[in-house]
Amino acid sequence: MATTYKVLGQSNPAATTLTTLYTVPASTQTVVSTITVANLAATAATYRIAVRVAAASIANAQYLAYDVSLPANATDTLTLGVTVGATDVISVYASSATMSFNAFGSEIV
Repeated sequence: MATTYKVLGQSNPAATTLTTLYTVPASTQTVVSTITVANLAATAATYRIAVRVAAASIANAQYLAYDVSLPANATDTLTLGVTVGATDVISVYASSATMSFNAFGSEIV
């Protein structure tokens, strides 16, 4: 099994729009070590992060973070160690278009 350490996804989603940050490729397992959320604005905003197993429709049980408030010009670093399988999707949502999401981890093929 080969392991590749990489930036898994980067997104600056439109406001109030559930957006895919990362989808696990077929025949692959992934360990998401860290997700960062940066608020690029001078006002506070909120964010959500969910893991949708097998690209399922969004449901309350999938959220890792829900409406977390992030102060102006601040960054949250979430060190998670989340394990996800083929076709699983990490989705993000922000109250404002001034939020940036980055996911880092390892793909195992």
